[in-house]
Amino acid sequence: MQEKQEILLNIESKEIRYAHLKFGQLNDLIVERKKSRQITGNIYRGKVTNILHNIQSAFIDINEGENGFIHISDILENTKKFEEMFDMDFDLDYDISKISEKKTTPKDISQILKLDHPVLVQVVKEPIGSKGARLTSNVSIAGRYLVLLPNNSHRGVSRKIEDRASRDRLKSLIRAFEMPQDMGLICRTASASASEESLINEAHELLKSWEVIVQNFHESTGPTLLFEESDLIKRSVLTAVGKKYGRILVDDYPTYQRCKRIAANYEKEHPLKVEFYRDKAPMFERFNIEREIDKASRRKIWLGCGGYLFFDRTEAMYTIDVNSGRSAGAAGSAKDVEESLVRINLEAAEEIARQLRLRNIGGLVICDFIDMRMRKNQRRVLEKLKEGMKEDHAKCTILSMSEFGLVEMTRQRNRESLTQTLFTNCPYCSGSGLVKNKESMSVDIERAMKKLLGCQNEFALRLTTHPLIDNYLEISDKSYLKQLANKANAHIEFTSNDDLHLNEFHFYSTIDNTKIEI
Repeated sequence: MQEKQEILLNIESKEIRYAHLKFGQLNDLIVERKKSRQITGNIYRGKVTNILHNIQSAFIDINEGENGFIHISDILENTKKFEEMFDMDFDLDYDISKISEKKTTPKDISQILKLDHPVLVQVVKEPIGSKGARLTSNVSIAGRYLVLLPNNSHRGVSRKIEDRASRDRLKSLIRAFEMPQDMGLICRTASASASEESLINEAHELLKSWEVIVQNFHESTGPTLLFEESDLIKRSVLTAVGKKYGRILVDDYPTYQRCKRIAANYEKEHPLKVEFYRDKAPMFERFNIEREIDKASRRKIWLGCGGYLFFDRTEAMYTIDVNSGRSAGAAGSAKDVEESLVRINLEAAEEIARQLRLRNIGGLVICDFIDMRMRKNQRRVLEKLKEGMKEDHAKCTILSMSEFGLVEMTRQRNRESLTQTLFTNCPYCSGSGLVKNKESMSVDIERAMKKLLGCQNEFALRLTTHPLIDNYLEISDKSYLKQLANKANAHIEFTSNDDLHLNEFHFYSTIDNTKIEI
């Protein structure tokens, strides 16, 4: 049992926070808001709103904001996709060639879907930003031990169950299980340690769930949710049971009671300790999680060795720059210097893997490590990064290190990043992180004033700026602007307004107090 690993659940009215601690250090973090709850696995009655013949896809309204997206490959049965999704060996009760022939006859999406028709779909990928959810009609209902495939006759056992006796026992059990011939059943990894009674009970529960889904589909009229996949609370308990963590600590009493009820169902598999947090100090502060969340929202992260990581985001990718920073390095031979840089890179690789999980960064990521001369050292750093990424729940692909110390990698996008959940773009800079400096504003004001005097024949002016800009002009430029007005036989006054943007200024006519458009 992994006593040194635990899950902390912080429950607020609008937010649930999941923290996985490993030896006291924050190892993974999920922040889920009511407005952005995860919907992967949910089953909906949807309505076809648009069919795109050129890419054999369709948009489907599922009543979850942006319309969902489905491709023809997510409608036709794809055995390979099922094998990858559930890590399966489908070696029972069917002839693969016959299934392929039967399922691949429709060639055009319009033969399968019609505008405004109702469809039964399941979410396979979360909506992110302006992109709607990715959908499939190959529905699957997952339990702790089994997965029911209502539209496929596949029956199989997870490849991760390597023990031959366990595999044979599970195969004979699902062969003997009485259920409709056109439905399939998958034994998940956890089923290896489950009793026959537990497996049969869960199979019956999954079948009942499917019957309710079908009934609700026929009874409902518009796009609606038919089945909700387990929420973050239930997933937390199942994760702790499956990975045999020491305990779950919860700071909300009703949630604590619910966790105890869920955990009781799997007591034989793993006697998980579920505890209620009773201290007055906030739980996430007590365990230093608030400080870690604050660090995970910064662009710069200091390392214990004195180096630091710098995170930057572009439209196409995330970049992570590793710098030596305050690290003194080793004085002496080139070999000592190299080893010193390798130590920084090794610590950086470990922290990068952790920060990617905490920040939930997805897509293309470029890591720029400090240059190392020896190929052997480059391999050491790359292996350290790969080792750290093994704990990641998201799928990752890491390429080899280039001669410049760059490592390209991709990380699966499964929900919004921490930054997207917690922050919105600054209304001042619109997300660029930059505003014009005071000198640039002074130049813009001078240019605008010359235009008013020379082209628009305005001679009675009042300039209104933000107080900080007004103060800057008082020190350096007001006398010059007055001289400029005097040369044109004009007059200028200065006022400030702290409601203005730092980069905003306005000219008014002192004759009728109207704003002058430039």
